[in-house]
Amino acid sequence: MATTVKPLSSPIPSPLKQSIPPFTPWISCKSIVDSIASSFASASQCLSRRGHVSVSVAFNPSGNFDLSLYDDEDNASKVPPPMPPSEGRLEVVIDNEVIHSLDLTPFHAATGITSPLSVDPKEYLDRTIGFTINYKREDEYDPRELSEIPEIRLWFVRLDAAYPWLPVLLDWRAGELARYAAMLVPHQMSMRMGIVFNPEALELFIMKKVFIVYSWFKQHNIPKPRLKASDMARMLGFGIGDDLFNLIDQHPS
Repeated sequence: MATTVKPLSSPIPSPLKQSIPPFTPWISCKSIVDSIASSFASASQCLSRRGHVSVSVAFNPSGNFDLSLYDDEDNASKVPPPMPPSEGRLEVVIDNEVIHSLDLTPFHAATGITSPLSVDPKEYLDRTIGFTINYKREDEYDPRELSEIPEIRLWFVRLDAAYPWLPVLLDWRAGELARYAAMLVPHQMSMRMGIVFNPEALELFIMKKVFIVYSWFKQHNIPKPRLKASDMARMLGFGIGDDLFNLIDQHPS
């Protein structure tokens, strides 16, 4: 049984634009699940159809970025800007001192989450979590976006390592999931297209988070864990089939 992770064919509201080269309709990748057990040999390939989805992906067949070729405003997907922060969400405010010291205290204080083992997802799924990044650049003319600054990205890497299921609790409607992904997934910036993700890295990121979130929800008896994990992937432009969840259920970790 082959497992498929299929990018969605229609744009989804997101702070990121999507433009994918038309000359790569199908790309084969080695299945992420085939290493779970030898019985998964039939799942040795996953086919990802490239179409317009909500997350920017631009690349050429050699695997290198080629922004000059596809950086075309007319061909980029038209998606609405992110909505305002959800009312009542938990706001994590970080600044230079917090970032440079890799201090997670502001996250703990804002959310009440101090241990990954003591979190009840029910308390956070409706309220959601967002970030305010008050970062002052040493050079006021520094043109980099926040997701391009290594110190900021490293802070988010540490946060994600401590709480790997965090993406599912973020304020998706306000674009927090897409911005969080930009902190962790290799990408380049385009003046017209916005964030341009490395496609293979984005796919791996999504798959890893689906595995983590689905198991976490089942552990806490959250209703419809497949739907919620799939919705998270959908927000980044990918559809997850039931065959993947069936494999996970048949061979739990």
